[in-house]
Amino acid sequence: MLRTFDIVLIVVMTAAATVTYTIKHQAENKLEEVRKLDAGIKLEEDTIDLLRADWALLTQPSRLEKLVGSYQQDLQLAPTAPTQLIHPQELPMLKADVPVEEEKGKDGKPVSKTAAAKKTDNISTGSVAR
Repeated sequence: MLRTFDIVLIVVMTAAATVTYTIKHQAENKLEEVRKLDAGIKLEEDTIDLLRADWALLTQPSRLEKLVGSYQQDLQLAPTAPTQLIHPQELPMLKADVPVEEEKGKDGKPVSKTAAAKKTDNISTGSVAR
């Protein structure tokens, strides 16, 4: 009986060691993935910082002023007049925002809004009498 018990314990110990090694290996793989993702994030952040610095350099007013002076004949740029600027509420309404008036049909009943919206003129269509 002692030998059987020893064999069972050896099998359980081997299985536990195998499971432990498998979990450790999976954890190391996940840690490597996390490190790769961190490196990718760091690279993206560095790229964003570089692009922001490049944008700041390209949009410097003094640089733009020199470019405008150099290409004035080609671009024919002029300062914006204050009368050219408007507020959003001064823009014309979209057709979708225009309120649709409810029309009444021949029988005096209101026509649906979709039918009223589709009606564009007073020309009746149909066959022409000859």
